Amino acid sequence: MRTLVVDHPLVAHKLTALRDARTDSPTFRRLADELVTLLAYEATRDVRVEPVEVETPVATATGCRLSRPVPLVVPVLRAGLGMLDGMTRLLPTAEVGFLGMVRDEESLLATAYANRLPDDLSGREVFVLDPMLATGGTLVTTFELLVARGASSITAICLLAAPEGIAKVDEAFRDDSSCPITVVTAGVDERLNEKGYITPGLGDAGDRLYGVV
Repeated sequence: MRTLVVDHPLVAHKLTALRDARTDSPTFRRLADELVTLLAYEATRDVRVEPVEVETPVATATGCRLSRPVPLVVPVLRAGLGMLDGMTRLLPTAEVGFLGMVRDEESLLATAYANRLPDDLSGREVFVLDPMLATGGTLVTTFELLVARGASSITAICLLAAPEGIAKVDEAFRDDSSCPITVVTAGVDERLNEKGYITPGLGDAGDRLYGVV
């Protein structure tokens, strides 16, 4: 597994504002949207393309376009929905699937409660959107499902990650070379606390995006 921490002043600026407990939900949503677009720019650096010729007003030019099948973007509900617009702004031709995951607060294990994904992902590049890579349980379960359906590569975009979560995902897929896995994040924080929350973190991303429900 490859981990990419995006080192850019605009990324750091927006992440700092997201961390601030005084940032209200509308501002948090806007900042998360902007930050995801910046992270997506790095996450798609190796997206699969093919050469193509186009006619400019002056002459023929050689360029490239996204190869088919087009990438699949998968927000993990509910917090991942707050990242979807920022991602599809950069990849408007991508298809979108949805995966609902819930974490047991006692065992910290994740299970799926909703699944709207293609049955066959053979040859598909998949981009998973999940704000927080904390214990790693949600992403491991998500990746296992995508690998089982034949995904050719998986890139997770996370606003923040914890060392424990990165280690858990790496351990789960260290010996699996069939599907390259990358985690792109704006920062790796110190640790998890006793409740499995990233510290210092930014709180519960879903609650800060949408309110406590």
